[in-house]
Amino acid sequence: MVYSGKLPFLIGANIAKEKHETTLLLKFTKLPEYGCNCNSSYRSAKSQPIYITFAFEKKSFRILETFSSKLLQAAVEEFSRLPGIGKKTALRLVLHLLKQETETVARFSETIERLRREVIYCKKCFNISDNDLCEICSSHRRDTSLICVVEDLRDVIAIENTGQYHGLYHVLGGIISPIEGIGPSDLNIEALIERLTDEKETIREIILALSTTMEGDTTNFYLFRKIKPFEIKVSVIARGIAIGNEIEYADEVTLGRSIINRTLYENLVTK
Repeated sequence: MVYSGKLPFLIGANIAKEKHETTLLLKFTKLPEYGCNCNSSYRSAKSQPIYITFAFEKKSFRILETFSSKLLQAAVEEFSRLPGIGKKTALRLVLHLLKQETETVARFSETIERLRREVIYCKKCFNISDNDLCEICSSHRRDTSLICVVEDLRDVIAIENTGQYHGLYHVLGGIISPIEGIGPSDLNIEALIERLTDEKETIREIILALSTTMEGDTTNFYLFRKIKPFEIKVSVIARGIAIGNEIEYADEVTLGRSIINRTLYENLVTK
């Protein structure tokens, strides 16, 4: 439900629904100096905030979830499933599409459908690609002795934007998170071990560039234990990235320095 009035003195609100009316419990820093056209009761004290209870009939509210078209409502529901998209933003996007030419909307729909149907993952590093091998893995300019292990495509893009790294990647497709039910078998970890087995004469260093969260550190430790028998150097990006931050949100300078000043993971474990 949406209340359209401006209440600059409002610092808190609660809503209680009854059969025939809806009650708003509003908390004010001071009593409004203008009259209220409603039933109200309040308790005043110099050192205490004032509480006023307003009772409105349901018909005086605008229900945001009610739409004039079921097609419009269905479209808003689908858009609101996207991460970071609420009902209001979804409605704004849908109304924008309705203003576009039919050909524009059709092209947009076809692009999304083709993305889901035709996109493939690089068979070597599991990056999103248009071919069996992505442009990074197939490039002769990359340093094949370095493999940077990341969570997903967003981290690849973030590191590439620094211009400081010229090796290859391995995309795990997530990180170990028991709370979300994600274990090692759900990630591309075994593919990494197979890659190390096949290319152990070429690979000299593995860089663990996972987010500096508890889940990221857990995944780092698990990977370190799996890679240790290969006697390959294992390093992590320097902690220039704040603890608890995601890789994709780090600025390019900080992320670039973290790549350059990476440290041995074994040193962190033994401290």
